[in-house]
Amino acid sequence: MLSRTADHLFWMSRYTERAENTARMLDVNYQTSLLPQSAQAAQIGWQGLLTISELLPSYQALHGEITPAKVMNFMVREENNPSSIVSCLKAARENARAVRGTLTTEAWETQNQTWLEVNRMLYQGEFERDPGQFFEWVKYRSHLSRGVTVGTMLMDEALHFMRIGTFLERADNTARLVDNKFHALHSDFFGAGTDGVQEYDFYHWSAVLRSVSGFEIYRRVYRDVIQPERVAELLILRPDMPRSLHASLNEVVSNLSFIVSDPSSASQRKAGKLRADLQYGQIDEILATGLHAFLTQFLDRVNELGAHISREFLVPTSA
Repeated sequence: MLSRTADHLFWMSRYTERAENTARMLDVNYQTSLLPQSAQAAQIGWQGLLTISELLPSYQALHGEITPAKVMNFMVREENNPSSIVSCLKAARENARAVRGTLTTEAWETQNQTWLEVNRMLYQGEFERDPGQFFEWVKYRSHLSRGVTVGTMLMDEALHFMRIGTFLERADNTARLVDNKFHALHSDFFGAGTDGVQEYDFYHWSAVLRSVSGFEIYRRVYRDVIQPERVAELLILRPDMPRSLHASLNEVVSNLSFIVSDPSSASQRKAGKLRADLQYGQIDEILATGLHAFLTQFLDRVNELGAHISREFLVPTSA
């Protein structure tokens, strides 16, 4: 396969997954902002969303003061923000158009229809009327794109590059979400009564779990009250949780094995080492050494892995 074709397929999938994950992060912030909390705690939450997306400087340059409405508008429809939902869906559609001949008709039409529909919805004000419903729609379109791709594409290199892009992006975003929400926990409700903290914790972590479609999974796996350390274990180490770091790296390693011909491939080696750390890791050890440090290092290694994959297989330009 031509490296340019592989590059378009890889980034088409990454941008589609990024739009979904942006919708998930916005949704959990929107839901938690409805909980009783101080103005300072709410401000920290919205600022944290910009920080984990590495967008705080660009946001402040455009809008200055951090308000929920401005942050959501910036993260949903701001064309000057390359990580906004509109920008991601546009980039996904443009990458799909560039390799139209490689995609099935159903895969192309799904990407194209998503782009046309999101413009209609924003023009008609559907996002402002019901943000939660709009975020659900974005997630549904991403699910549809993945399902159509797996259900109609030939199981060859094209599909494997698309899957690698999807799961690298998912690992990156899940790590950012967990890191941000554990930091937010330490900032909220200092000085509140024990009952208030416990009640807030439940709704806080329920919203986090729902943002990664993990609430029912948590109940089924742990059958207990929601505890932060178990949420971390579920989203980092559980290989049977679809959006966990471990599950994402399993998919990356599996799909890399189909396209790598060189046994000394740096990409495959780095992916395997990163997966092994998750496979044999224990949440107690991670928490003891520092969750933030672990996730920061994980993000660095995922970015390094993505760079190696680009140099080894794709067009050697930043996207």
